[in-house]
Amino acid sequence: MKKAFTLPNCKTCQRIFGDLQPEQHGCEVVDIKAEGIAAADLDAMKAHAGSYESLFSRRAMKFRSMGLADKSLAESDYRALILEEYTFLKRPVFLTDKGVTAGSSKAEVQRARDLIS
Repeated sequence: MKKAFTLPNCKTCQRIFGDLQPEQHGCEVVDIKAEGIAAADLDAMKAHAGSYESLFSRRAMKFRSMGLADKSLAESDYRALILEEYTFLKRPVFLTDKGVTAGSSKAEVQRARDLIS
C-alpha cells in the first residue's frame, strides 16, 4: 500500500509532489478535500506515527477560530477533529506499509522520498 494525501490547490503540496512524483512510484493520491480522510487510513497513519497529535496541524485556521488553542485535547479529540475537518491533517502525508510521513519539513520530505521509492 502506498498512499499520498494532499490538497491539490496547496502550493506546498504541489511543490513536494512535483519533486517526489508519487504517482510514478505507485502511490494512490487522495484529495482530502474532495474525498475526505477514511478512518481506517487515519488509524493506519497513527499506528506508524504513534499518535494522532503528531498528525494534527495547529497551523490550520480553524484551530484558533474554534478556540482549540486554549483547550487540552486528548488523542480521541485529535482523531475526531481530523476526521471532521480535513484541514487539521498535516500535509502532505505519505503512508506506506513501511511507515508514514506528515508535513513539509525537509526531514519529512526526505523520509517521504525514502518511503515511496
